[in-house]
Amino acid sequence: MKKKILIIVSNANAIGPKNRRTGTFLPEVAHPYAEFDQAGYQIDFASLSGDTPYLDALNLASDADNLHFLTGKGWEDMQQAAKLSTVDVSIYDAIFVPGGLAPMVDMPEAPLLKKVIAETYERNAVVGAVCHGPVSLLNVKLSDDSFLLNGKNITSFTTEEEEHYARPDVPFDLQTALTAQGAIFHASTPWSANSIADGRLVTGQNPASAKGVGEKIVAILNTIKA
Repeated sequence: MKKKILIIVSNANAIGPKNRRTGTFLPEVAHPYAEFDQAGYQIDFASLSGDTPYLDALNLASDADNLHFLTGKGWEDMQQAAKLSTVDVSIYDAIFVPGGLAPMVDMPEAPLLKKVIAETYERNAVVGAVCHGPVSLLNVKLSDDSFLLNGKNITSFTTEEEEHYARPDVPFDLQTALTAQGAIFHASTPWSANSIADGRLVTGQNPASAKGVGEKIVAILNTIKA
């Protein structure tokens, strides 16, 4: 039986006091998608509101995986993302949240998203996120009322990277917020590939880390019997 993965994307298209245009950062969805597709998974999309999501970094379309995503089924399916509240997430072997600045707008709280992540993690399925996507892990509480992040080895877009990218636009510093909920944060050189698996929780630091997150999710799922 095919493994099933649900990619949950933001619906935001602007952020900050100057309404900086944003969306899901193209390589952060396209590169993991390529890994999942190559592994033969069923790949579905959901968004918080069910409205058509936005893409950022279309200037990177010449990259092979990005181009394949845009011209193949990836972007077509993402545009038709289901509303998360209508999805039976329990049927999926993994969920994945790509970054871009957009998740910083609609994913820090999002009660249903937090519930879905907690339930997915507690039934021993895989939870993955990259760059600003790990903002989805903030405020996720498990059934024992502890933070999901507490004691977990993770990474995300770092304080140092944000200083040179979008500091005036983001509502808070992601690395600081994740660490405040007990995460053991691992920062690598800015913009270098850095992905981490702690059990069935997989995170990546930045766009260069998206492929590694996809590879690690695939590697974990390959150890699980259908």
